[in-house]
Parts: sequence; structure tokens; C-alpha cells
Amino acid sequence: MAVLTGKAAFVNLTETEQYQGQDTGKYTLTVTLDDSTAQMLSEQGVKLRNYEGTAQRKFSSKYPVKVIDAEDNPFIGPITRGSTVRLSYKLSPEPHPIHGMSTYLNAVRVVELAEDTSIDDEL
Repeated sequence: MAVLTGKAAFVNLTETEQYQGQDTGKYTLTVTLDDSTAQMLSEQGVKLRNYEGTAQRKFSSKYPVKVIDAEDNPFIGPITRGSTVRLSYKLSPEPHPIHGMSTYLNAVRVVELAEDTSIDDEL
């Protein structure tokens, strides 16, 4: 299993992802990557998406994913956008001719939880 660290961007780990009103049947985590991690994945045949000037990649699983905190306890609550996460993943054995190497999510560790910016400061 490979491990990398990134910032949580789009998180669907407590329920499966919905895309255009359809259930994908997959638990997903999209992470924003630093330049060296993005280059490493790219060299392995993983295609990355550019979002607001930074590289991102979605990792997915058909099964619920183990999520733990920095002390190895089960993580409780939502993972907020911008949280630092370390994830364990596996690449597909063969690349897809269009989409490149698939990235399968195995487990997630929440290293540092970002402040939830959706909370109204005036409450």
C-alpha cells in the first residue's frame, strides 16, 4: 500500500457519492496535492485534475473506508475542507486507456482538522 498526505477538498466517506442526482456507489475523497506528490503520482501514470491552480486527485472505494484521528482512534464527525489527511491507497494493476491509473482508497488518517468556515461567525 502506498501512502500520501494532502488537503481534503471533497469528502464523501460517511455515505456514497452523489453525481448529477445519481448514487455512484463509491466512497470518495478528493485531495489537493503539493507539487512533489503531484509529480510522483503523475510519474506513476495517475491523471490529475487542476483546480484553482493546484493539482487534485480523487481516491475511491466501493466499501466503507476506515477513518482515524492522529492518535489512531476512530474519527468522529465530518472532515472539513482543507483538513490535512494522510491516506493509504492502491493503484490499479493496469492503466485505463483514457483515465490512466485508478486510485483505490484504503484508509484515511485525519492529521489536522481545518476550521469549519461554513459556520456563521455572528451566531
